[in-house]
Amino acid sequence: MPDIDKDELIRRFGLQPHPEGGYFRETYRSTARVTRDGAEETRSASTAIYFLLCDGAHSAWHRIQSDEVWHFYAGEPIDVHVIDAHGALFTLRLGNALTHPDAEFQAVVTAGDWFAAECAAPAGVGLVGCTVAPGFEFSEFEMADADALAAAHPQHRALIERLA
Repeated sequence: MPDIDKDELIRRFGLQPHPEGGYFRETYRSTARVTRDGAEETRSASTAIYFLLCDGAHSAWHRIQSDEVWHFYAGEPIDVHVIDAHGALFTLRLGNALTHPDAEFQAVVTAGDWFAAECAAPAGVGLVGCTVAPGFEFSEFEMADADALAAAHPQHRALIERLA
């Protein structure tokens, strides 16, 4: 695979810095509206973004209140580290499943789980997409307090602190 020029990707896809790290651009926001159980407000049924990690940047620990499907597009594999509702830590590796047998083209982070992401190769460039349903709203985006998350899950402290 040819080297991927991160500046070309940023320019070509109109990516902007993301608050959690990396670069992104929202590519889709459904006009269909849905409500969550018990909620009065409506939201988009689904949203999608491009998301780029490069230059050693990582996506810091955060969670959202919807399921998020990650899709691999190009570059190096991306490791998505997840701490689920029971405190179990597991890693989803997104990548070209045809050339990286330990990678998947798609992976799901369940609503409410804490997660962070990084390129499997520290100096790598990885382009992925994320689809959220019901749609992503910044009002439901929660950045982790690294100290509180590590206190709740001391067995994962080193990874939590590294990706805080």
